[in-house]
Amino acid sequence: MKNSKFLIVISFFAIYVVWGSTYLFNKIAVTELSPFFLASIRFSVAGILMIFLAFILKQPLKITKKQFFNSMIASFFFLIYGNGVFVWALRYVDSGFGALMASTQPLFVLFLLRLIDRKPFQKKSIIGVILGMFGMYLLVSQKELITSEGTLLGVFMILTCVLSWSYGSVFVSKADLPKSFMVTTGYQMLVAGFVLFLASLSFNEVWLSPLYWSTNVQISMILLIVFGGIVAFTAFNYLLKNVSTEKVSTSAYVNPVIALFMGWYFLEETLTTQSIVASCILLTGVYFITSRKRK
Repeated sequence: MKNSKFLIVISFFAIYVVWGSTYLFNKIAVTELSPFFLASIRFSVAGILMIFLAFILKQPLKITKKQFFNSMIASFFFLIYGNGVFVWALRYVDSGFGALMASTQPLFVLFLLRLIDRKPFQKKSIIGVILGMFGMYLLVSQKELITSEGTLLGVFMILTCVLSWSYGSVFVSKADLPKSFMVTTGYQMLVAGFVLFLASLSFNEVWLSPLYWSTNVQISMILLIVFGGIVAFTAFNYLLKNVSTEKVSTSAYVNPVIALFMGWYFLEETLTTQSIVASCILLTGVYFITSRKRK
């Protein structure tokens, strides 16, 4: 029981803090690399490492056709569209701003659960979402964050990514997938790496050898693969099977706060007093959603 609680706490740290930092690393990498090429390399390498690690730990790699099909669906919603298109949109949007857009995810999840499962809203969940949306409004209403003509297109595409990720969260919580979270993550990443490789080819993206990447991009890619991919995504899959989907989705409230400050500190992105106030409101929303009674 204690080990289970410890794993849950560590997993939340991974999806809150570690995942929050990936916005910064993706932003650094996408300024130099083509977006689908970047995502393809990241997920292919992470997927191979994950499967190899599962093999070393003697976890069963064999899965049923249904489990593989479900892994492909999850891979599409999470990685191929949810992440691949998101990285593309970061070309037009600040990393912190993109993360802030993602904070609408808990709202999508709650409404999807209501639509699919007829799951009633609880008062604390409603209060949490309202606070989250209010904080979101305070953030996006700032003209300082609109930095280019493509920002509005980037914002729209990011919102479609959030919807994709939200549905994926609901799908995975019910789907028949391999019991091993390493195997599940590994297969999802390999599928995403292959599909994004084809997408990169179809869009005639420029491919650049890692030998020609700048040091910052090389470091960012390593961190994205090891921590953003292997550690955080495995933690995410683990939590979806052990904690309510709404609670897992609260990472979308904390990630932006981490991303906002990292973008400000490392990339000199805009950070205003209004952004700080809005971030505090978002975190209050997290409290109300995570402290709700689970029926």
